[in-house]
Amino acid sequence: MSREVGAIQSALEASEIQPLFAVQLMLDAQPLYFWTGLGDLTIDGITYVGTGQFLAISEMEETAEIAAKGAVITLSGIPSELLSLAISTPYQGRLCKILFGAIDASKQYLKQENGDFVLTEAGGRIDVTYVDNTPAINLFTGYIDKMDIDEGPETSTIAMSIESRLIDLERPRIFRFSDQNQKTRYPTDKGLEFVEDLQDKQFNWGRG
Repeated sequence: MSREVGAIQSALEASEIQPLFAVQLMLDAQPLYFWTGLGDLTIDGITYVGTGQFLAISEMEETAEIAAKGAVITLSGIPSELLSLAISTPYQGRLCKILFGAIDASKQYLKQENGDFVLTEAGGRIDVTYVDNTPAINLFTGYIDKMDIDEGPETSTIAMSIESRLIDLERPRIFRFSDQNQKTRYPTDKGLEFVEDLQDKQFNWGRG
């Protein structure tokens, strides 16, 4: 399927870019925001915490058909003492979003009036590139299904399976033509009030 990239079009056209992924985990106690770089990053007014190589996102597939394709988000390097917090936090069915964006990697360095670069004591250039808000597009939206934990002696890894929103199309919608079912939708409706009585009702048809 085609996807609009207007929000990141200018970044993609830069001579040098840094692609990135960002993740929103909308947990009840506190939403968590991560991205695949280092330091803090602002996207649409939300600050994402950089996790670097400790955040991995599985390959995501899109087809021309309406199909529920999921994703797996893996967080590694988690201290073992925080596992109990992850396990005790209600997570199933909570909303998750995966964003894709790009940073214009063309750097601006501090210069003197004569055009020479101002250097640090170590001899490096001073980066003065300023990015107020990084553009990104919504790549995937789904719900957290389960967590698989690989516990190590010092750090652990959590792999979260994310179901696509389209999974709702595969869930059966059961509705019975009974008075109870009808009143769950329309409390004052009495149209099916006598349906149960009709099950064992005997009618004498065609007799005088």
